[in-house]
This record gives sequence, C-alpha cells and structure tokens, in this order.
Amino acid sequence: MPLIQITLIEGRDGETITQCAKAVARTVHNSLGAPLESIRVVVNQVPASQWIVGERSKAEIDASKERT
Repeated sequence: MPLIQITLIEGRDGETITQCAKAVARTVHNSLGAPLESIRVVVNQVPASQWIVGERSKAEIDASKERT
C-alpha cells in the first residue's frame, strides 16, 4: 500500500488540492501498478508563519516583498 505525503503552504483552494492528490494517486498507479484503492495520499497544509526558509518564515518573506 503506497502512502504519499504532500506538504504545502496554506492558501490553495480545496478543489485544487483534491485534484492534485487524485493526479498523484493515478501517477503512482500507472508507475507502480498498485491498485488505486490501495494508494493513500495525505495532504498537510502548513501556515506560512510555520514554513521557515533559512531564518525567516514564508509569511515574513511575503510581507517584505509587499513593502517593496
């Protein structure tokens, strides 16, 4: 049973995330030959304030871009 985990920064709409997860499941099915019903895709959404790049959060990076 393949388990695929996707981690994204919050902000995408639910339908987009669902379509992505389904496409990933189909790709794994086609690549590995695993039955679709055995494939699990888990999507975790992380707030921009908790997504750290170096020493700054994604929220801080985005805020500094808006000021310029």
